Amino acid sequence: MQVLVTLDLPTDARAAAVMLADPAYVLEKVLASGALDQQVDVAGDAVAGFTVTIRRGLPTDAIPAHLRSFVGSRIDVRQVEVWEPADAQGSRTGTVVLEIAGAPVRLTGRVSLTALEASTSRLVYEGEIKAAVPLFGAVVEEAASEAVRAALLVEESVAQRWIETHPAV
Repeated sequence: MQVLVTLDLPTDARAAAVMLADPAYVLEKVLASGALDQQVDVAGDAVAGFTVTIRRGLPTDAIPAHLRSFVGSRIDVRQVEVWEPADAQGSRTGTVVLEIAGAPVRLTGRVSLTALEASTSRLVYEGEIKAAVPLFGAVVEEAASEAVRAALLVEESVAQRWIETHPAV
């Protein structure tokens, strides 16, 4: 199942990349997703390229009740984003992989950060969710895609607050 989420950010692409590579920002967005526990690691930097690795435990109350028997009361999610260096305008691309431990569900795709105007940029997550569950794969993929979309929309509001309270240098 294809997933496409577009987030418009009220800052330029270079400042957005600095934010995306900041472990404090990453932790804030993970906490806003309702994580029960979390681990955040950022390697590299916003200029040369960076990798963000997130592990988080999430409650499954947002998953439809008839699917919770597949995953239990909590899911452990590992997400890795690998960002390439920026071009002259500050735009960049990368890859994203999201896996749910103990469940045969995986998202693989691309991420991009594009400069739109002097003070606006666009962050796009585009990928495919695959669930290797006999008979119920499509249902699990739909539930997983809704959960991913919801988490990314939370990220947009966290980013807006972060940009307001952390002026670019």
